[in-house]
Amino acid sequence: MSNGGGSYNAQNDSRAGSTGEPDLGTEPTGGFFSADYKKHDDLKQMLDSNKDNLKLEAMKRIVGMVAKGKDASDLFAAVVKNVVSKNIEVKKLVYVYLVRYAEEQQDLALLSIATFQRALKDPNQLIRASALRVLSSIRVPVIVPIMMLALKDSVVDMSPYVRKTAAHAIPKLYSLDPEQKDQLIQVIEKLLADKTTLVVGSAVMAFEELCPDRVDLIHKNYRKLCNLLVDVEEWGQVVIINMLTRYARTQFLDPNQQDVIADEDKNFYGDEDEKDSEEEEEDEEKEKTPPKKPYMMDPDHRLLLRNTKPLLQSRNAAVVMAVAQLYHHIAPKSEVGLVAKALVRLLRSHREIQHVVLSNVATLTTIRKGMFEPYLKSFFVRPSDPIHVRTLKLEILTNLATETSISTILREFQTYVTSSDKDFVAATIQAIGRCASSISEVTETCLNGLVGLLSNRNEYVVAESVVVIKKLLQMQPDSHSEIIQHMAKLADTITVPMARASILWMVGEYSDRVPKIAPDLLRKMAKNFINEEDIVKLQILNLAAKLCITNPKQTKLLCQYVLNLAKYDQNYDIRDRARFIRQLVSPAGEKGALGKHAKKIFLASKPAPVLDSSFKDRDQWQLGSLSHMINQQASGYSPLPDFPAAAPDPTVRNVEVNPWEQVPMPWAEKTHKKKAGKPKKEAFYSDEEEESESESDSEESSSSSSESGSESESEDDSKSESGSDKDKKSDEEAESSSSSSSESESSSESESDSESESEPDTKPQKKAPPPKTKSSTKPKKEAKQEVSLLDLDDIDVSSTSAPVPAPASALDVLSPSLASDLQGLSINDKTDTAISVTTPMFVSTTSHELLHRMTGEGLSANYRFTRGTCIYSTSMVPVELTFTNHTDSPVSNIRIGDKKLQAGMTLQEFPEIPSLPGGGSMSVSIGIDFKDTIQPANFQICTQDRKYNVSIKPPVGELFQAVTMAEADFTAQQSKLTGMNENSGKVSIPSQHNNSKTITARMSELANVAPVPSSQDGIYRFAGKTVSGGTLLLITVKVGEDNSASITVNCELMAICSMLVKEVKQKLSLA
Repeated sequence: MSNGGGSYNAQNDSRAGSTGEPDLGTEPTGGFFSADYKKHDDLKQMLDSNKDNLKLEAMKRIVGMVAKGKDASDLFAAVVKNVVSKNIEVKKLVYVYLVRYAEEQQDLALLSIATFQRALKDPNQLIRASALRVLSSIRVPVIVPIMMLALKDSVVDMSPYVRKTAAHAIPKLYSLDPEQKDQLIQVIEKLLADKTTLVVGSAVMAFEELCPDRVDLIHKNYRKLCNLLVDVEEWGQVVIINMLTRYARTQFLDPNQQDVIADEDKNFYGDEDEKDSEEEEEDEEKEKTPPKKPYMMDPDHRLLLRNTKPLLQSRNAAVVMAVAQLYHHIAPKSEVGLVAKALVRLLRSHREIQHVVLSNVATLTTIRKGMFEPYLKSFFVRPSDPIHVRTLKLEILTNLATETSISTILREFQTYVTSSDKDFVAATIQAIGRCASSISEVTETCLNGLVGLLSNRNEYVVAESVVVIKKLLQMQPDSHSEIIQHMAKLADTITVPMARASILWMVGEYSDRVPKIAPDLLRKMAKNFINEEDIVKLQILNLAAKLCITNPKQTKLLCQYVLNLAKYDQNYDIRDRARFIRQLVSPAGEKGALGKHAKKIFLASKPAPVLDSSFKDRDQWQLGSLSHMINQQASGYSPLPDFPAAAPDPTVRNVEVNPWEQVPMPWAEKTHKKKAGKPKKEAFYSDEEEESESESDSEESSSSSSESGSESESEDDSKSESGSDKDKKSDEEAESSSSSSSESESSSESESDSESESEPDTKPQKKAPPPKTKSSTKPKKEAKQEVSLLDLDDIDVSSTSAPVPAPASALDVLSPSLASDLQGLSINDKTDTAISVTTPMFVSTTSHELLHRMTGEGLSANYRFTRGTCIYSTSMVPVELTFTNHTDSPVSNIRIGDKKLQAGMTLQEFPEIPSLPGGGSMSVSIGIDFKDTIQPANFQICTQDRKYNVSIKPPVGELFQAVTMAEADFTAQQSKLTGMNENSGKVSIPSQHNNSKTITARMSELANVAPVPSSQDGIYRFAGKTVSGGTLLLITVKVGEDNSASITVNCELMAICSMLVKEVKQKLSLA
């Protein structure tokens, strides 16, 4: 349906005239997805008709409604009757509808079970797959046995598309009846043995849903999955890679625990592996542990790593992320760096993808810092980055900071500190503090820089700097007494509670270094104690206690004063803290056992805080998972299993590749019989496998539009197999030559690996002769042509035998009264019965010039928008044309000629005027569906011997029709149309026009809207909806006491919103 409504409209127009029968609709047929608000009774009549063209049109309109999110469930009974239709296009659309509503209308769907069962035997693969999809969508436990039988038949279907649909139906059946798990696992086992790339992704998805712990089902298919991985569709690749990651964690040894000796890639990774082995050997000698047996990577482990490596170049970010997590969890340390460049490439994607990728990179940088050092500048913050992306980039830059790169990173941080974003500045200062704490060489430099920020005009910058300096001073307090004095003086100006609390803590902790300043600071804080925040009050109490212990002569009375204030504080934490401190600092004679140790309690040496990354502990989650993103276990998350201590038996993955020893498929029996007599040397794939892949290649290369063609191709393949081996070989090589170069390389590598492991005697295929085209060996391929379920616009109308629908121009002209009745019964966009169409408040008598009499050689034409109901269609804007003959001779055959309309627009012409006498005038009506735009409708006005190009451009207010609604409905709908669907402005209204009558009149002149009753003075509301699409328009005018008014327009059409605000401001500001 990708071609939109225009092409379908053209088809209907082209069919006009062949049948004189009128269409049952009240308008010319619009596009598939065009808004259509005719009664469902019309659709039911069309579905009950005996004509396939009417049924097809009705189904297209219904599917269009479903695609736009509109409720079409009340048509279920009328639609389900057409499941027995012999028209292939109608049947496919019926199945699309049934898949959507079968679960809601279970009783009616059950009545058609027999029809679905018959459809499972239909010759067309799309019908078989659609029937299975509908059958699995009926959530009734009674039909579980029927679904199971259908599923078992579909698993051995000759069409890969049907087998793929069967794989998708397995989780549905399992959720309906979990007791069927054992039988479904047997079905999954058959699907996993499938060699078609179209099927394996869905089969693995079903495996992950039902039995992810049954690794015994994967053993025999492991190598096949690895080699088919590059050819599977993208989302199937993600599922398979995640499954193989878990499989590798249970079947292979940890490559990073022992000496890694790469068997076949030693030359490529030689230097790094030798370096790693030398380091590990030194560690072993130091620990004096017995020597370990050298680690030899399993060939199947290497096969997985090699076949996933090309997928790092995938255009799908999910695939790249899946490969990255696979390498992170199962690859040797020396090879994980391969994914860095691919992850950096993803940073050019959308901000949502950036956020996910950066979260995973932040975790990787805490473990493998050296991976991303070459790409340091890729993580510099850009002005267009949102705050969450900026924060993650700061985290990564801080993690990557080393002695060599810290100068570059600090220069970058200096720029970030000047940003206007307060949160970003605070995060930058925290990052500077982390760099200073982790790299001792720059601690002094960072501290001096942060002290310099204390004189910044931005209070938030100063406050955050104080908090970070406090943490840094705990590392070296002896040499920074000047900084403590400077920060104590800032207590008078800083108002941020956390910063004030940090200053008080530092002065109290290091009061011996500022003996003169500390008592004075306590005096100032005591004056304003009751006005401080709770966190500051607690630190004032701590400061008072510490000074009372170290300098009781000057601060004892102050301490008692502060404790008395805290005794009656509203916060119970502060009251409790005051009682506790009072017992510790009471007079010496009254001291208890605890008071003797007050100095040790308050002035004990405290360890410096460790500023770690918040992503340090996220390595416990699987990389790329939702649990990793939110840093807590999500529903359905299963932790990655640990590597085994001893290597499991690798022979469980050995598979015989001789075709006569494989599990036979029903469609391959002829192949087996004919090939058994002539065994030949094979590549990794058997002949049967290559033929089954030839079916899937045709399916994938042209998407679903050629799936029925692949079925005919498979039939032709079975017929042509009795031919010579040369023809067969050329066909196979022609298919392989159509794949991309990257896939060819990865496939050849994986095949050579598998040959070296499982078939040492087989030889690779030699250089192929020039491939022959398939048309030469399979002349019957083009004879059979079917239509895909998804590409309805590609249907060749001329080749179908369906009757031609009635022409648009042959529609019966409805009377205005009948059209208005139908208009009142039409379905609103929000399906709200409280919103109804009403008559216009104002109809303009002003006409606009369409054709000047000089240009028309004596014939002039004017047009006027009547704001009534169009007699041709309820989605058309009615326009009145007035023709005037300014000459003495009559003008004959006045009509509309060629129409040059925008895509989707339609124009219903007026009946031809046979003759217009000299000096005479005549008015006619036309209807134009502007598709809710102000694009002009261009067409020709023709006479007997002349053609004139004219154009009608609608004012934005004429695209609407007035509707009435209650005030509650207005506010409810307005609350749904916010954000980008809302536009506002302000205007000054002349005092003489600041009254309800004038404002209502002017708004009615501007646009075809109706006033909504308002219970508030000075607030005027108006409502309407677009004629074509039925999109709601809400206008609110709030008038203030100073004659100023605020205008708010709510509508889903943002362009119309903006234009209406401007026009309303102009209209209301007129003197």
